Amino acid sequence: MTEPIIELQHVSKRYGDTVVLKDINIELERGKFYTLLGPSGSGKTTILRAIAGFLDVSEGTIMFDGKKINDVPANMRKVNTVFQDYALFPHMNVFDNVAYGLQIQKLKKAEVQTRVEAALKMVRLAGYADREISELSGGQQQRVAIARAIVLEPAVLLLDEPLSALDAKLRKDMQYELRELQERLGITFLFVTHDQEEALALSDEIFVMNDGEVQQSGTPVDIYDEPINHFVADFIGESNIVAGHMLKDFLVEFNGQAFECADAGMRPNEPVEVVLRPEDLDITTIGNGKVSVKVDTQLFRGDYYEIVAYDSAQNEWLIHSTNPAKDGDTVGLTFDAEDIHVMRLNESEEDFDARLESYEDD
Repeated sequence: MTEPIIELQHVSKRYGDTVVLKDINIELERGKFYTLLGPSGSGKTTILRAIAGFLDVSEGTIMFDGKKINDVPANMRKVNTVFQDYALFPHMNVFDNVAYGLQIQKLKKAEVQTRVEAALKMVRLAGYADREISELSGGQQQRVAIARAIVLEPAVLLLDEPLSALDAKLRKDMQYELRELQERLGITFLFVTHDQEEALALSDEIFVMNDGEVQQSGTPVDIYDEPINHFVADFIGESNIVAGHMLKDFLVEFNGQAFECADAGMRPNEPVEVVLRPEDLDITTIGNGKVSVKVDTQLFRGDYYEIVAYDSAQNEWLIHSTNPAKDGDTVGLTFDAEDIHVMRLNESEEDFDARLESYEDD
């Protein structure tokens, strides 16, 4: 592995008795798209502001290119930030907004012109240089904010929920544009969002945060398919989470029955939580089902029906099906062993990784 461009080592942040960040350890490689994902108050924006130099950390070290930058002023760090509200200057046109940072550096006029035109072309706003900010749509303003950031040629671009003010369709369009832009620039992006679908769609790697801690990190597929704990399983996508016991390697009990699964490395009869994603459940007849449930309600979501049902123990089951069910009917649910994900109670990410390695090596 190459040396990370940014590394947070045991970083904590306190405001009086309130702990906002707790022993954060993060590494960012060059040229990748990273996302800090979590609910409001989880600490993700605090991490972004600490990297940018807008606030000091209480403990720990922030490294950039192998050098400590805790005491380096914000304007001397090779990072730039795109804010949630874009922070554009309304009295300046597009060109002057993008050129502002270059003019502060007192670059020659010809170089400013060349770099601004290149940045506007990069974000598909060529020909918009003379437009007033008030004449632009929300998506166009967001592109101006990105152009203003990339024109300074940062090694890392920090994005603090820059899509949150856009409507749903434009937000999805801008997701494609952001990902394409990151790949064209080849620089590191660190993106903050509370939107799980956005994080899954954009990221090379996600850091899932809650209560000032990184709960789990990994690729979108890893995070979705192998959640480490109840919070991650519940926060990332939709999940059915039921209590169970790990009888032995590759055999778990829940809902009063034993099921083959793909998990191992736990103690015999250890209490666990079992995760089944709604899209992995298929409706069948009672006799052919592995679990029997009674349909309570359903909603049509366009390309699938979202069905809520309950088993005899009153566990709620969420099912995504291309076929409708009938309210009040009792049906069977079937699923494959690979669809079952077993989580230990209160397992740390380090213990989780070690357990995976131990039985993958067997």
